[in-house]
Amino acid sequence: HVRVVESGGGLVQSGGSLRLSCAAFGFTLDDYAIAWFRRAPGKKLEAISCISTTDDLKYYGDSAKGRFSISTDNTKKTVYLQMNSLEPEDTAVYYCATEPNDSCYYYTEGGLDEYYSWGQGTQVTVSS
Repeated sequence: HVRVVESGGGLVQSGGSLRLSCAAFGFTLDDYAIAWFRRAPGKKLEAISCISTTDDLKYYGDSAKGRFSISTDNTKKTVYLQMNSLEPEDTAVYYCATEPNDSCYYYTEGGLDEYYSWGQGTQVTVSS
């Protein structure tokens, strides 16, 4: 059974950092690419980042470039999202999800409906 579980959210002051984790169950990181999304109150779901271990490629959305970094620990089957220089605008529920294949194709194409498995989300709150 393929599933992902997020953790690592919390409350942090503006300018601070957090590292989110996305643990994979029922598959390896070579099977499916993993993407991070977020939904802020009253806003649409926003694509943050995607990583494909097979293609050795990483993608970042505009709000993440220069501040966030995605990485993997294949032995732990975990994808990390290191978030630095956090701002109140980063306050949101963060989700990870699996692509239906081992590339970030649907991430790059904006195909949110194609994502195979979603986690329950982890809340990130940045205070000013």
